[in-house]
Amino acid sequence: MSVNTPTTSAASTATTSAARDHARSQAGAVTDSMPVLPASAWPTPPTGVDAARLTWAETVPGGCYTSKVLARGTRIRLRDIDGRACATVLLYRADAPHERLNVADTVKVPWQAYLGVGHPLLSDQGRVLATVVADSSGRHDTFCGTTTLAGNTARYGDGTVHSASPAGRELLTLAAAKHDLAPRDLPPALSFFHGVRVEPDGALTPTGNAGPDTAVELLLHLPVIVLVANTAHPLDVAPSYETTSLEVLAWRAPEDLDALPNDEPEYLRAVLNTEDSWTASRFGKDA
Repeated sequence: MSVNTPTTSAASTATTSAARDHARSQAGAVTDSMPVLPASAWPTPPTGVDAARLTWAETVPGGCYTSKVLARGTRIRLRDIDGRACATVLLYRADAPHERLNVADTVKVPWQAYLGVGHPLLSDQGRVLATVVADSSGRHDTFCGTTTLAGNTARYGDGTVHSASPAGRELLTLAAAKHDLAPRDLPPALSFFHGVRVEPDGALTPTGNAGPDTAVELLLHLPVIVLVANTAHPLDVAPSYETTSLEVLAWRAPEDLDALPNDEPEYLRAVLNTEDSWTASRFGKDA
């Protein structure tokens, strides 16, 4: 994606008319920290995906956040562009935001703490908000949550949202507010692209990123509010805040709900719970 960074001078915005003209001159400019609108204008859609199906296309620099409300049957691809992204993710059911990602159940129900293809991201109601349907990274974390203001201030010198080292919880708080969600609505989050392993003695060992141009894809089973903060992992061993850009793409793929990559009984039961709830909520409406 090409980047066009306009320049600004005090003289060009000294009057209201000049400020208006300057603002209008920016029309069509694209930077590496804004969504592409419409998403179908994204220049490099995933292989085999018609650009017209794209519903979200954005690059999120390190230390930034984004959010979106997406429909059931949407497929999301998160890509670690340069090898040091860390996508902290929260999911909420869009038509009932009190139902949200439950990391404990996401680990407990499928008997697996390490995310990979076929892993369900479960709500606190035992329903599948999303399934991991592709993964070339294999470096993800269900244990540590995200960074805090106090933790980043102690480690980097600052953790506020406008600093050079914003904490994940601070960024997610802003993302949540855009959807009428308060700080108390932020449960523990998942992290993609920074792995953690549990040692036999219970110690947590970071395994870092898998490298540049790795991706994970999620398929949504319900309409979902997605919050993403691209921020350093709590166990990042780098002495400075070195998080790099994250690419976020989403496209309509309802047909993928008919070809799910998991036939384990716990997963199938959670899918049945999800389908039952969705069917009931759509009574008298188009499916």
